Amino acid sequence: MIFSVAQIPAVKDGLAKATQTYDWPFLDVAGPDGEPVSGNVFSWPVVSTGGTLVLFAGICTAVVIGVHVRVAVREWLATVHELRFAILTVTSVLALAYVMNLSGQAATIGHFVAAAGAGLAFLSPVLGWFGVAVTGSDTSANALFGALQVTAARESGLSPDLLAAANSSGGVLGKMISPQNLTIACAAVGLAGREGDLLRKVLPWSLGLLLVMCLIVVGQSTAALGWMLP
Repeated sequence: MIFSVAQIPAVKDGLAKATQTYDWPFLDVAGPDGEPVSGNVFSWPVVSTGGTLVLFAGICTAVVIGVHVRVAVREWLATVHELRFAILTVTSVLALAYVMNLSGQAATIGHFVAAAGAGLAFLSPVLGWFGVAVTGSDTSANALFGALQVTAARESGLSPDLLAAANSSGGVLGKMISPQNLTIACAAVGLAGREGDLLRKVLPWSLGLLLVMCLIVVGQSTAALGWMLP
């Protein structure tokens, strides 16, 4: 409900007004035209970001069902402790993505990957799948490979929108086999330590759906399914 209310235009605009922006110290990166890039500025959506809304929803839920403040804080700290390595992984990958994008490494790799030509449409979801399988986060995979996919698409004559979407779609299929998500799933149902068993069950489904997604993207890159693109 909180997320639905937050999407109402008037409410969404009001929440966005709380966004704070800061200049990164010692960071002054310019683009090919000599103008500063947006990465020089850190934008902090204080209340409009998904994490803040989830926290607010949790607080409201605790109040409604009568959870004591001490118990709620203890559970929150326990959750942060359980996810500490996942949090570290996601933040590290995001940091790497910023370095790769601002230094031009992503663009350079994109030019190299573009050599795959039409085959890039088939490989595009695989990159997203691999990124999420390793990091556990679709956001991290998009930050890491998004610029690469767009650059490669432009160099190979494919639709940048298609490959960017394929990266995200393939990433969703990698969620089910990422170590972080397997750990969280097993812990949630009392099967801690049986992550390997769960992986063996879901891996064939992940690979099978990935193959289907790759074929769909290939079709969308041609006249066969090209009509699906805007």
